[in-house]
Amino acid sequence: MHVFDVLGDPVRRRILELLADGEQTSGAIAAVIQAEFGISQPGVSQHLRVLRESGLATVRARGAHRLYAVDSATLREIDTWLERFRRFWTQHLDALGAEFEEK
Repeated sequence: MHVFDVLGDPVRRRILELLADGEQTSGAIAAVIQAEFGISQPGVSQHLRVLRESGLATVRARGAHRLYAVDSATLREIDTWLERFRRFWTQHLDALGAEFEEK
């Protein structure tokens, strides 16, 4: 599955948002996702598996717990790919900034 297909799912994007705040246990992630999306624990596990397999998340064991974190290498690859498109919004943001400075 292509990384942008993975990111196209709102549940997986939300999980990455949670992980952006730091390493999380699978139980903590499942609790938030279940409350926000009404997805079962096995469903959350499936999303975590997709994130791991796509390289967007890593997992490590700590006793009986599984700790998930963002895999920054894949995010850097996405950022590199987006670089050629960044000019489309950077010019607009620069113009907006100039407009605010004039007022």
